[in-house]
Amino acid sequence: MEIEGARNDRLGLLLDQFDRAREMAQVRLTGLSDEEYLWEPAPGCWSIRRRGEAATPRAFGPGEWVLDQGAADIPANEYAEVARQAADGMSVAKIADDWSVSVERVEQILAHTGAPEPDETPITTIAWRLAHVHFHFAGQWEWTFGERRQEPKLLVDFTPSAAVALERFWALIDRWRDSVAAMTDEQLDTVGFSQYPYSNDADYPFITVLSAANLEFIHHMAEIALLRDLWQARFTTPR
Repeated sequence: MEIEGARNDRLGLLLDQFDRAREMAQVRLTGLSDEEYLWEPAPGCWSIRRRGEAATPRAFGPGEWVLDQGAADIPANEYAEVARQAADGMSVAKIADDWSVSVERVEQILAHTGAPEPDETPITTIAWRLAHVHFHFAGQWEWTFGERRQEPKLLVDFTPSAAVALERFWALIDRWRDSVAAMTDEQLDTVGFSQYPYSNDADYPFITVLSAANLEFIHHMAEIALLRDLWQARFTTPR
């Protein structure tokens, strides 16, 4: 059964999915205050912080505020992806370079058997989640549709203002969507159409990269929505 106005081509399906996710995310982010944006619900949170006050060894950003980032590693939920890369013929050295880890770490993961132990990951603030997605899409746009030369870590000027952050974020997201919507089938099927350096985008057809970008957007927006729910419930008295 066909639904009026719905598309069933590859690009159309992914655009419709992205548009729906964006619509829901914008509603969920309405009314975000600076206090809630920077709220740290537990000790040891990652967030955005003034330069010199970062809580992590690889915090980055071009301006006064930087985004917390820990030591490079491969999370447990990516072990299967590492195994696929190796099975597809990628060398251990190339895998290590892609993930910014040592060859020994990759070999350790490839030798792992059984279910991996869940990672001990820090809780992150709404500011961190939003900045992380903004940084990811800004870099991916630059290295797919832009000049493919700017350092991704210098593309987003992180801010403690929720209103400013959201204004910049939605402008970038709309630019990404407009660029994707103009793509041809040939471009979608081109391996390496995206050259985003902090990923393995160059090894896949862009349609695969696009699907992964949708997933990145959806799951981080869901995390932000949950943090908003926790913020609202933080002073609720148990019955």
